[in-house]
Amino acid sequence: MEHSICAVHLDERTLVRRRPEVEHERSVAIYDLLEENYFRVRQDGVSGPYSLHLSLDGDKLIVQVNNRDDQPLTTTFLSLKGFRSIVREYFMVCESYYTAIRSATPSKIESIDMGRRGLHNEGAAMLAERLNDHGIDVDEDTARRLFTLVCVLHLRG
Repeated sequence: MEHSICAVHLDERTLVRRRPEVEHERSVAIYDLLEENYFRVRQDGVSGPYSLHLSLDGDKLIVQVNNRDDQPLTTTFLSLKGFRSIVREYFMVCESYYTAIRSATPSKIESIDMGRRGLHNEGAAMLAERLNDHGIDVDEDTARRLFTLVCVLHLRG
């Protein structure tokens, strides 16, 4: 479990409570992330398992990596340029999806969901690439769950 996340904390100052579907996505992403993930900091003397703190500061995502005892190990600042348009499109498709599941045909729902997954994969791949550029390796599933949490952090009051 050396290359894993053992805890996730989202900056509560930037979090607002949103519709139940969003809260469900947030809790499922955290649960799934803690159940199975691959997260490795490529820095001498830094090993996991890690406690991860995520927050936003202006146009930066702050990824603070702590040890199991929540002592700081490293902090990475990722530019959110490029993410904003994907997140905005993702939210629009999610709204369409939530509306469709109430009354649309199964094929329409499936079509919207395919678009939603495509945007989610695009955002996750971008996040994984940026983390890699900053010395952090994640697998595809971990990147997808972390992207969900980045989206939740974008929801501000």
